[in-house]
Amino acid sequence: MTLSSLIFLSFLSAPIAYLAARYWSPMIVALIPATLFIGFTLLTPAVMQLEAIVQHVHWIPSLGISLSFRLDGLSLIFSLLITGIGTAIFLYASAYLPRTWQTPRFFATLIVFMASMLGAVASDDLFGLLVFWELTSLSSFMLIGSDPSQAKSRRSAQQGLLITVAGGLAMLAGIVLLGDLAGTYRISEILAADLRPALTGAHGTAILVLIALGAFSKSAQFPLHSWLANAMVAPTPVSAYLHSATMVKLGVYLMARLSPTLSDVALWTPLLISVGSITMFCGSILALRETDLKRILAYTTVVSLGTLMTLVGTNHPAAVTAMAAFLVVHALYKACLFMVAGIIDHSTGTRDSSMLGGLARAMPITAVISCTAALSMAGIPPLFGFIGKELIYEAALSAQMPYMVFAAVILANACMVVVAGTIALRCFFGVPSKSFTQSGSGPHDPSIRMWIGPLVLAVLSLAFGFMPRWIQGLLAAAAGAVHGDAIEFQLSLWHGFTPMLALSIATLAIGIGIYRRWARIQHRLKACELVDRWGPDALYDRALDMLTKVSIWQTGMIQIGSLRHYMAMSVGIVAVAGLIAMALNGAVVLPQLHTGDAGVEIVLPVLLMAASIMVLRSRSFVQGIISAGTVGFGVAVVFLLGGAPDLAFTQFSVEALSVVILLAVIGHMPFRASDPRSSRQRTRDALIGALFGLMFMVVMFSVVALPFNEHLSDFFREFSYPLAHGRNLVNVIIVDFRALDTLGEITVLALAALAAAAVFFSTGDQSRLHAGGGRRATRKET
Repeated sequence: MTLSSLIFLSFLSAPIAYLAARYWSPMIVALIPATLFIGFTLLTPAVMQLEAIVQHVHWIPSLGISLSFRLDGLSLIFSLLITGIGTAIFLYASAYLPRTWQTPRFFATLIVFMASMLGAVASDDLFGLLVFWELTSLSSFMLIGSDPSQAKSRRSAQQGLLITVAGGLAMLAGIVLLGDLAGTYRISEILAADLRPALTGAHGTAILVLIALGAFSKSAQFPLHSWLANAMVAPTPVSAYLHSATMVKLGVYLMARLSPTLSDVALWTPLLISVGSITMFCGSILALRETDLKRILAYTTVVSLGTLMTLVGTNHPAAVTAMAAFLVVHALYKACLFMVAGIIDHSTGTRDSSMLGGLARAMPITAVISCTAALSMAGIPPLFGFIGKELIYEAALSAQMPYMVFAAVILANACMVVVAGTIALRCFFGVPSKSFTQSGSGPHDPSIRMWIGPLVLAVLSLAFGFMPRWIQGLLAAAAGAVHGDAIEFQLSLWHGFTPMLALSIATLAIGIGIYRRWARIQHRLKACELVDRWGPDALYDRALDMLTKVSIWQTGMIQIGSLRHYMAMSVGIVAVAGLIAMALNGAVVLPQLHTGDAGVEIVLPVLLMAASIMVLRSRSFVQGIISAGTVGFGVAVVFLLGGAPDLAFTQFSVEALSVVILLAVIGHMPFRASDPRSSRQRTRDALIGALFGLMFMVVMFSVVALPFNEHLSDFFREFSYPLAHGRNLVNVIIVDFRALDTLGEITVLALAALAAAAVFFSTGDQSRLHAGGGRRATRKET
């Protein structure tokens, strides 16, 4: 099975998922990600040998854009996580979600979400990646807002969409600049090119900042992280899938993918490390404030994303290795713990950790799964999380991270210990609160469809801890794809007494100390109103309120209900913009005027100007229409004297018809007898009209001053009779060479005439209808 066929099959599976969930069983849908997982597994041996699989599918050949797919170590590890964890999520969702009319649509949307992720990580074209990138935003919007009847659901879905799409727009600008600089939009070609000289200046900084904004918004970096926690209003399967292996890591993937090129920018390391460190710190504080299990896990995801972004920005082989390992570590325990949180909520009716406790006896299977995943999260041997944590500390020491960044890393890992203790010890072995004891209705382990997926992920965390060589080759391929060269490292559960082990023990001690005082710390952090009042989530609401107020003010200033005002604004802006553009680009050129043999040509412009002034000074519509007709007739005389009798005849006919029709309309419409404008308004309109005329005069002078190109006129003279069988060039151009354009103009005029006729006739019919209805009502009342 080829790479492109796997991507296309994932999208084509959406209608199959809909039909399976509607007419058979949602459990069947889990076969789709399982099949894709097998397909990517079959491609693993080639990628493990550092041989990337590349395929191209023509998309927009005229623009040089194709759907190019490339599978290397980095994209393979993401693809396996997306499909492997997706299988567990789909199986879990089939038992977790009730069967309603919305269930088929939910599974179809989840398939599109999975397919979009696969397309994004496998894309070798920047525009293709952007398309799949935005598809993940759109599908996640539908998944987060799967219950549109709830205000929180609508608000959270809108927030996630606005933040990620705004970042995507910034990323689009960066992609265009990067592709233009490299001369190609193929990612593999960009990485192979030597762009270091071009990226050292402001141009490279702009590209990095724009692309980083897109990555930060998608991967919930500070201060764009608030949407991720609010997305917890979505069903638990969505939360587990969103936070473990899919959309939130897209930003990390993008920066890791482009790191061989963009790391040459001087701002690379300071930007990514500072943003990642602040994200780790803020995520840790916010996680300690919460008691809702899903929101606690959501903020630890923010912490993990900050850790990953810091490792990518460190630009060191040890950091790249730690990033690849922590990707797998986090995906395994986070998906498992989210599903455990859903099981607890499904069984007890609450996710409040302060109300839970003593669930181990009633839910032994869930307790074992939760404790295994929590130990990996806390970095306790022999779980794979311990190896990942030591690799992070090794990267921090090898790259000599600043002390503040090192402190943020220690705090982040200590926070993981606290949260792991909250989920495993407090919920399953702690003493439940009195309110929970009174409201409990018999907690119990769920069906096998709900716990088999988390169990497999927990077992993998344990297996990779005991036997890290099983996954070492895959991690080496991913790290080599990011670094650009092969990286040699050896994964092991025990490295002896090293500084990394000492740091792990210190982190565990700090975490246990915080956990023992967690209730007091949580209460004090919760009482801090500064976070709720001035945090990113509150600032988001204030930004939307301000945008609404600005929109209302702008609408009130522009849309005042006056057609004259709209015309004045449109004409004035076009005139000013045209003059400024010509002046800035040096396009204003005045031709040489020959007045030696001028006669009547001098009189006509004076008469036209006098007629134009009469239009401005007219006090009635009749006088204005006649004055405007005089201007048109004068222009027709200019055409006649210029040797264009056909144009003059056309102009005479148009002006005569216009004057007659307008006078007929005025006779039947309730216009005022005099012009209602004030002197100030008339002066403003005169200035705008003069400015617009000046703009056209400058344009015409500049055009006349250019050397005349007779190529087109020679073509018309030569081929008018042979091709169109006509000797009148104007008629041939209008009827034959510009036939479609003329047809379009006729169509517009016909539609305008029909619309005008419909308005006139419908107005009369409605007046008679209202009059008749009034008479019928009067007769009825009588």
